[in-house]
Amino acid sequence: MSRVEYAGGEQVHVVARGPADGPVALLTTGLGGAWFDWTRVVDLLAGRHRTIAFDRPGLGLSPAGHAPPSLRRDLRILEDLAEAAGTPVVPVAHSMAAFPAEALARLRPDLVAGLVLVDPSAERDPRVRLRKAAALTPLTTALARLLDATRLAGIVGPAGRRLVLRRTSRRGDVASPTLIRRVYGRGTVAGTVLAENLAYREMALDLHRLRRRRPFPPVPLVVLTALGDQRTRRRAEQWRRTHEELAAMSPHGRQVVFRDARHMLMIDEPDAVAAAVAEVTGPEGTAGAAPEDRACGG
Repeated sequence: MSRVEYAGGEQVHVVARGPADGPVALLTTGLGGAWFDWTRVVDLLAGRHRTIAFDRPGLGLSPAGHAPPSLRRDLRILEDLAEAAGTPVVPVAHSMAAFPAEALARLRPDLVAGLVLVDPSAERDPRVRLRKAAALTPLTTALARLLDATRLAGIVGPAGRRLVLRRTSRRGDVASPTLIRRVYGRGTVAGTVLAENLAYREMALDLHRLRRRRPFPPVPLVVLTALGDQRTRRRAEQWRRTHEELAAMSPHGRQVVFRDARHMLMIDEPDAVAAAVAEVTGPEGTAGAAPEDRACGG
């Protein structure tokens, strides 16, 4: 079921599927993603789980945001969607969406049954000299309008999607060319990607500060790590270790490493993502302590 809901003071496009009484997986994509990135995962979960995939303001089919991207705004959206679900949820967060997902677990543990982080963004020591994301957001909005007015959005957006997926996925897109044009042909999407890019380090810093004040709850946590698009062995090892630290936030945390898979794990390794969700929502309610290393790829 596809609809637009109000959450966190914003309008967000939501696609829900699965049994009403099943465990709830709240699916949120990374920078520039859309709800259909989770299609293969949802197909695997739909029999037992209720899946709620949504587009952040300005992405997918969501209207442009009223507030600029920030950890606070995205946390409020997650909080409202989780409360509306009527039961503790499992946020399944890809890339930079891991920031507000972790913040939700720390600030509202009553709403979180567990957490799955899909090749999450991670910054050990984020620094911001001057907060400029909010001030520059009007410029990204003006750019979005210009792209629409000149019809360049219909060219730039889909081409940008193809270019990104060539680097981050071995399997290619999960949506039809018509749907890609419908979504990425919107100037709003291009403007929102730029705005979120500007807000990235500010969100990382806000989460870093939150970690000092609020502990991570002892809930099941699975961190899925993709190393296939890291350019050097050194960077791959740093990425693996950083994700290992994330998994260690919970006594019930576990890391799964994919040495050949790329960043869009929900497209390339949907079985592994679905298995992680099933594990976190399983009757045991705990994840193993030792990291698992898998050589999975395209």
